[in-house]
Amino acid sequence: MKNSYYLVSLGCAKNTVDSESIANLLNNAGYTGLDKPHKAEVLIVNTCGFIESARRESIEVLQELAANKKKGQYLIAAGCMTERYRQSITEQVPGISGFVGTKRWMDMLDVIKQSRENATKLPYSHFPESPTVGSDEHGVPRYAIQGGSAYLKIADGCRRPCAFCSIPLIKGSAVSRPADSIIKEALSLQEQGIQELILISQDTTDYGSDLGIKNGLAGLLKQITAQVTQIPWIRVLYAYPGYVTDELIEVMATSPQILHYLDIPLQHAHPDMLKRMKRPSNIDWVYQTVEKMRRAMPDLAIRTTFITGFPGETD
Repeated sequence: MKNSYYLVSLGCAKNTVDSESIANLLNNAGYTGLDKPHKAEVLIVNTCGFIESARRESIEVLQELAANKKKGQYLIAAGCMTERYRQSITEQVPGISGFVGTKRWMDMLDVIKQSRENATKLPYSHFPESPTVGSDEHGVPRYAIQGGSAYLKIADGCRRPCAFCSIPLIKGSAVSRPADSIIKEALSLQEQGIQELILISQDTTDYGSDLGIKNGLAGLLKQITAQVTQIPWIRVLYAYPGYVTDELIEVMATSPQILHYLDIPLQHAHPDMLKRMKRPSNIDWVYQTVEKMRRAMPDLAIRTTFITGFPGETD
């Protein structure tokens, strides 16, 4: 079917948002989304490349689509895995028509066009170096609705040098979206009856740093709660140790809409290991900040992650 697509989204909620944005971009251009691959003209896989199991899943999905691809169908590999492992994908998945990375997924229409016209045996590749979250390009929103909840992306990329993480290599440095674009989309979600607004990025507590804004997340939350008053729950994901400020604690504690919940990956509890990981190693800060947060929000729920088996760690 001409101008139709089948889209597979793998990986995290941030990828889900990008996939929704790609779908909206194609829909606005007159494409029809299909739930079965055999009738679609364009097959798109938004890959995940963060850990080995995710890369393996991405390869398996691409291989299955490539094995059943018919004449007149185009297979596009997009997203995180393509940024670092496209040579591996090319070797393992014969039949890829085109590649597009994380920084300019909003050029998907041109990638499809170039893939159709590409006469070489090598896939058409589109990997601009300049990162952008595409906040207003093509009028495509940066959220994904799942039931009564919605993930709203406020930034993309990361400027942290954590030794175990490939995100800066995949996504580039942090790029924040303008607050007015975020609020406009939050208002749209409110009109659609969303009950939980989940703010996401690689590091929400770094929001606004690239724009020269201090305490950007706290300021953004104040603007959202002042203008988007009918969404009862607002949740914040992916906070970075050392950047949970007193201002952020205050706005979370005093705004009834903001859930007393914080996702703050600590990764380890030993200063030497944290230094090896290139993570904040001031454990006293962790204790003091958690104490401050619990004083302000006694019912606070904290989600975290820890890494075991990092090089240098003993039993």
